[in-house]
Amino acid sequence: MKNRILYNDFREMHKKIGTDLDEAYRKVINKSWFINGDEVEQFEREFADYCGTKYCVGVGNGLDALRLILLAYEVGNGDEVIVPSNTFIATCLAISYTGAIPVLVEPEINDNNINVLKIEEKITKRTKAIMAVHLYGRIAQMEKIEALAQKYGLLVIEDAAQAHGAARDGKKAGSIGNAAGFSFYPGKNLGALGDAGAVTTDDIRIREKVKALGNYGSTEKYQHDLKGINSRLDELQAAFLRVKLRNLDVWTSERREIARKYYAGIYNPLIRLPLYEDNGANVYHIFPVFCNKRDLLKQHLEKHGIQTLVHYPIPIHMQKAYADNGWIKGDFPVAEYISDHELSIPLYPGLKTEEIDYIISCINNFK
Repeated sequence: MKNRILYNDFREMHKKIGTDLDEAYRKVINKSWFINGDEVEQFEREFADYCGTKYCVGVGNGLDALRLILLAYEVGNGDEVIVPSNTFIATCLAISYTGAIPVLVEPEINDNNINVLKIEEKITKRTKAIMAVHLYGRIAQMEKIEALAQKYGLLVIEDAAQAHGAARDGKKAGSIGNAAGFSFYPGKNLGALGDAGAVTTDDIRIREKVKALGNYGSTEKYQHDLKGINSRLDELQAAFLRVKLRNLDVWTSERREIARKYYAGIYNPLIRLPLYEDNGANVYHIFPVFCNKRDLLKQHLEKHGIQTLVHYPIPIHMQKAYADNGWIKGDFPVAEYISDHELSIPLYPGLKTEEIDYIISCINNFK
């Protein structure tokens, strides 16, 4: 392969919508209104409709989306929130910023989402919520999580940062729990051209409270009823996201087609592929493969011009940021296994057929 294959490359995708992005930019510039305007309001309506919820509130990023949800539900000091042990650290940071305590539960090894059979044993009198992460683009087993939440009177908060458009049993990510946090970081399936995020919910009280908390605790200019923060989706990013949202389903179809080619073509016995589901539950934000010689596989692919990433090389319980929680190596062996064996291979709209075939060939030739 003459050219290096990047892990993620937006150029082909943006080329196809370049005119629309330019028009969106000029529209905002010509209005000369950049915060809390029409573009944000329209995107909020459109994304709520897309997710199947009554409300959407644009915020600054995905971490803030989760943090604002917790604050709106008054989750705070001493409360516990259950999260998967293999999630990205932002999920736990959102909990920690409220004063609550993240309680880690191991994932199921085949689908990499939280193991619902392990949740109940971690529920205590201080547990306030289960934060279900739809990792890698696959919706968690929400029906079982919802049943546990109802049994114990808990909130269900979706971390849908990687799962825009994923659906299970007719319900899309963002519409299943009490509320959901989305990230529109540029690398996401629905990505802005900068940082951005959103909260979706059917609860008008949470919608109003999240909106106020993200606007310095204010619903009326210079009147502050809550101790809020500054976390708002700006007009320019909202305009770009509106353009991209119109294309999201097409891009998701492309992602699924590439994934099908990987499932059909990769046969190397040294490689384990993720659980396959052909039911809409996975939008393939990340395509993880697992290998006992992961680092050597990564070097092999890099040598052949294929960039890869690891999601995530250090699990949360072994991060210095959480050293004061008392977790040590060995506490969460499944999360550690994933960190030691997972490798994410390129998968994005615009990846050419010959590039896909080359990636498959290089993986199959690894020894």
